[in-house]
Amino acid sequence: MALSDSTNGDEESIITPLLAQKSFANSSSQVALVGADICPIESLDYEIFDNELFMQDWRSREDFQIFQYLVMKWLSCFLIGLIMGLVGFFNNLAVENIAGKKFVVTSNMMLEGRYGMAFLVFSVSNLVLTLFASVITALICPQAAGSGIPEVKAYLNGVDAPGILSPRTLLVKIVGSISIVSSSMIVGKAGPMVHTGACVASLVGQGGFKIFGLTWRWRYHLKNDRDRRDLVTCGAAAGIAAAFRAPVGGVLFAFEEMASWWRSALLWRSFFTTAIVAVVLRSLIDICLNGLCGLFGKGGLIIFDTYSDFPTYHLEDLPPVFILAFIGGILGSLYNYLLNKFLRIYHLIHEKGVIYKILLACSVSIFTSFLLFGLPWFALCQPCPSSAQEICPTIGRSGNFKKFQCAPGHYNDLASLIFNTNDDAIKNLFSKNTDSEFQLLSMLTFFITCFSLSILSYGTVAPVGLFVPVIVTGASYGRFVGMVVGPYTNLSHGFFAILGAASFLGGSMRTTVSLCVIMLELTNNLLLLPLIMLVLLISKTVADAFNSNIYNLIMKAKGFPYLEGHVEPYMRQLTVADVLTSPLQLFHGIEKVRNIVNILRMTSHHGFPVIDEPPLSEFPVLYGLILRAHLIMLLKKKAFLSVPILGSESEDPCKLFSADDFVKMGSGDVERIEDIQLTDEEMEMFIDLHPFANTSPCTVLETMSVAKALEIFRETGLRHMLVIPKVPGRLAVVGVLTRHNFMPDYILSLHPSLEKSRWKRLRIKFHWRKFF
Repeated sequence: MALSDSTNGDEESIITPLLAQKSFANSSSQVALVGADICPIESLDYEIFDNELFMQDWRSREDFQIFQYLVMKWLSCFLIGLIMGLVGFFNNLAVENIAGKKFVVTSNMMLEGRYGMAFLVFSVSNLVLTLFASVITALICPQAAGSGIPEVKAYLNGVDAPGILSPRTLLVKIVGSISIVSSSMIVGKAGPMVHTGACVASLVGQGGFKIFGLTWRWRYHLKNDRDRRDLVTCGAAAGIAAAFRAPVGGVLFAFEEMASWWRSALLWRSFFTTAIVAVVLRSLIDICLNGLCGLFGKGGLIIFDTYSDFPTYHLEDLPPVFILAFIGGILGSLYNYLLNKFLRIYHLIHEKGVIYKILLACSVSIFTSFLLFGLPWFALCQPCPSSAQEICPTIGRSGNFKKFQCAPGHYNDLASLIFNTNDDAIKNLFSKNTDSEFQLLSMLTFFITCFSLSILSYGTVAPVGLFVPVIVTGASYGRFVGMVVGPYTNLSHGFFAILGAASFLGGSMRTTVSLCVIMLELTNNLLLLPLIMLVLLISKTVADAFNSNIYNLIMKAKGFPYLEGHVEPYMRQLTVADVLTSPLQLFHGIEKVRNIVNILRMTSHHGFPVIDEPPLSEFPVLYGLILRAHLIMLLKKKAFLSVPILGSESEDPCKLFSADDFVKMGSGDVERIEDIQLTDEEMEMFIDLHPFANTSPCTVLETMSVAKALEIFRETGLRHMLVIPKVPGRLAVVGVLTRHNFMPDYILSLHPSLEKSRWKRLRIKFHWRKFF
C-alpha cells in the first residue's frame, strides 16, 4: 500500500531533527517541527464520507435539525468574533500597560540622572519578561513557540499535529505573547493572534475545553474536519482583524495567504466574524478613551490612524517609488534567506535541551537591551523645533521627541524610535509633518537594528510574530529612502515610510491584495491606494525571483508536507503508478478480526481499500475505503459475526452504532489499536465492513499523470486517493496515494534523473524573471 499519513521510511530520518538535516524538506518521514517541538503529523479528513451509516443518519434528520446545524455555524462564528475581540483588546491593554510602565519608570530615572539604575531596571525587566515567556513555552507547550501562522496554514492545507490547537496552546500563546512583546524584543503579536484565533475556533468547534470538563453538548453538531476547517479559517481572519483592527484585511489575508480551499459561504461567515471583532474592539476602545485603561489608549495598532494627510503626487514622483519597491523586494528576499538560516542554527541549539532554549532566549533579550539602551547615546541631540505639534521633549513613554540623555530643550531622535514600543515607533515613522525631526544616520541605524534584531528574535522559544517587525523595519527603510530622495520629490517622509513598509511586506510575505487593504485600514487613508498597489506588485515580483514567501520557507524548514497550489513541470512526465512504492494492504468486505488487528498493529496507515471477491462478486471489485479510526471503533464495540456470510446475523450492524461513535472529537485525538483487548475466540470471528466503508472514494486510473492527480487531490481536499488498473483483471485496486506521494522531494528521490531537468528549468525561470 502507498504511504497513508505515516511512512515506512528509514528510522534515522524519523528521529533526525528536520532543521538539522542536510535537506530541509520532509521527504521520508511524517514528523514535523511544530512550534519548538518535533511531533508526529497526520492528514485531516476533509472528504465527505459516504457510507451506509452516515447516509442513514442524514436521512433520519428532520428539517429542524438541519436548521439547527446551520444556526450552529453562524453562532460559532459569532462566538469566535466575540472571544477574539476580547482577546485582542486585553492583549493590547496588557502590552501597553506593562511596556508603558517600564518605559515611564526608566525615563523618570534618566530625568534624575540615574542612568546606571535606569539601564538595570530596563534590562532586568526585559529579561524577566522574556524568561517568563520562554519558560512557560518550553515547559508547558512547545507547540506555542513562533508565530503559529505556518502551523495554521498547514492545518488548513490538511496537515494535523497533536496539540497544535489545544487549550494549553491557546493559554500559553496569549500569556506568552503579552510577555514577550512587552519585553522590548523586536517581535510582533499579529502572528500569535492568528494562531490564537485558530485555537479559539477549534475549541468552539469541539464544544469547549474538554480537558477541563467545560464542554457544551449542543456544540457537537460541527463534528467533522470539514466544518472545523471552515471555523479555523474564520478564526485566522479574526486574528488579523483583532491585531490591526482590519476586518476586511483579515478576511482577505485568510483568503490569500492561509486557506487552501475557499467558497462563497465561507466568505460570508469569515466577514461576519471579523465584523463582530471590529464592533467589540471599537466598543471597548471607546471606554479607554475616557482614561479608564491606564496607559492604553495612546498607542497600539488597533487604534491606528497613523497618516491622515492628503498626499498629492505627480509623474515625476514615481521613479523614486519604483526604486524603493525594487530594493524593498531584494531586501525582503534577503530577510527571508537570513531568517531561514538562523532558524536552522537555532534548532541545533534547541535540540540540546530545554535549558539551552531558555538560555538562548535570555541571551537575545540581554543583547537587545544593550542595543536599545546603548545606541541612542551615540546619536546627536537635536534642538526642539519651534513648530512642534506636541510637547518637546517628550516626558513619558511615547512621542516623537524623547529627551533621553539630552539637555533641556533638546531631544534624541534615535531614542524616539528605538527606545519605544514597536507600535509607537511605527506611529512616529508614519507621522506627517515630521520631515525635519529625524536624522539620516539615526534612521539608517534604526533600520539595521530592526532588521537584525527581528531575525535574531524570531527563532526563540516564545510566541513571537513577524508581521509588526517587518512593518517597522520596512517603515524605517522607506523613511530613509524618503530622506535621501527628499529634494527630488514632493512626497513626505511619512508617506515614504508607509510605502517602505508595504515594499518590505511584499518582499517578505508576498501577498498583495490583503496587505494593501491592511495598510489602508491601518492608515485610514484611501488616497494611498494606487502607490501602495504598485509598490506591492513590484516588490513581490522582484522577491519571487530569489525565494518563496517567509511562511512557505518556514513550513518547508519545519517539515510540513504542504501541497502547493501549482504543480512542478516534471510531474507531467510521471504517472501515479510511478510514485507507488509500498506494498498494498487491503481488506475484504467480510474480514477476519485477527487479520484486521494484525494489519493495524504492523502498519500505521490510516486508510484501507475494501474489496469484494467471489463468492460475493463474480470478479474482484473495489467496494470502498475504510479508515483506521473506524476499524478501531468496530473492534472496540465488538460488532462481530460468527460466520463469514453476508447477512448471517439477524441484527443490523448499523443499529449498534450512531454517527457520533465515529466522530473525531479533537485535533490529534485518536484511539489506538494497543488499547483494544480481545480474546482468542473473538479474534477468530469476522466483521462486515460494507456498512462502514466509504462507497464513493476518489479513484484515478494508474495511467493518470501525477500533475493531474495532484490538482484533483488538493482541490477536493482528499486524504486518500485510490489507484485502479486501466484494464480490469485480477486486481481491483493498485494502490493508495496520500499527500506524501505528491511531495516533490519524495518524487525526486524515486526518480533522481528528473533532478537535473528540474534545476535546468529553475535556472531558465530565474533568468526569464531577471530579464523582465
